[in-house]
Amino acid sequence: MRSVIALITLLALSACTTMLVGGASGGGSQSGGDKRGASVVAADSGITTQIKGKLSADQSVSVFDVGVKTRKGIVTLTGAVGSFSARERAAKIAKETDGVVAVNNLIVVEDRSDPK
Repeated sequence: MRSVIALITLLALSACTTMLVGGASGGGSQSGGDKRGASVVAADSGITTQIKGKLSADQSVSVFDVGVKTRKGIVTLTGAVGSFSARERAAKIAKETDGVVAVNNLIVVEDRSDPK
């Protein structure tokens, strides 16, 4: 009886391991067909984190909601800022970050002046 229980347990654990490893190799459920390797995903995540940290520390950009996504070293900036100088500052911060290949600056400049 013990050997049957041990065999069932072993098979169940084997199946769970296969599902976990199989899911990890596919990049997980968030990937949507992402073909990047683990090292590229890690590097992209590090770039995004660095840029977000620099943006939040910068006085001209930190007050705005700027989105940052990185894919294979190509950074895409999104969101809205109140001036062209803030938009350009965000792009400059991204370009100066190690590992960045290119920057797509999709930040929109909105007029935030008080209409009277």
